[in-house]
Order: sequence, then structure tokens, then C-alpha cells
Amino acid sequence: MEVQSLPVNYLPIIIQMIVAVGFVVTTMFVTHKIGPKRQTKDKLTPFESGIEVVGNARTPVSIKYFLVAILFVLFDIEVIFMYPWAVNFKTMGIDGLVEMFIFMATLLLGFVYVLQKGALNWD
Repeated sequence: MEVQSLPVNYLPIIIQMIVAVGFVVTTMFVTHKIGPKRQTKDKLTPFESGIEVVGNARTPVSIKYFLVAILFVLFDIEVIFMYPWAVNFKTMGIDGLVEMFIFMATLLLGFVYVLQKGALNWD
């Protein structure tokens, strides 16, 4: 007998999410409105682990840093897709192996493209 998943089965989860979000929003609003508001010079200055602030925080940063960070996240997330495949390796058989080779080839092609564009070169 197959169990069907109906939209009404998700109603308790939706209600719980609404209650949780409502609680957070209400708590933040109420504490903001009734909480003390004492703004002193010490409270308004930036604090970085006890180190005095030097210079401007808005100095330009090389785009290479952000590009490498985005590429890291991109290729790191791709590894997450390999875990379910590794767990179900035996049950997927040769079809799963071929699909993973196609997936890995696509990743390798993307990595070669990134290398050819020089995205990882720090000049």
C-alpha cells in the first residue's frame, strides 16, 4: 500500500513555521520599542576584538578575492552532490556510475574553463 503525501499533511509544519516567524518578529519589534535607548560615544564606535580601528572600512578590495571565494563555494557545493551518490553507489549500478562520470566531466570542463580564463591567477 502506497502512502500519498497530500498538501493537508504539511499543514502542521506550515503552522509551526508561521508561529516561529511570528514569535521572532514580535519579539524583535517589542524589544526594540520598549527597550532602553542610551546612545553613548563608546557604544557608537566600532569594536573589533579590542583593537583600535585604523583607516576606512570602505577601502576597495580586489575582485580576484571575491571571484576565488565564489569559485570555491561553487565547486565546494558540487561535492555535496557526490555524497548521496556514494551512499547509493551499489543500488544505482552502472547507470549511476555513468551519470557520475558525466557530472564529473562537466565539473572538470568548468574547472578547465576557469583556468583558461585565468580566474585563479594572482597577478
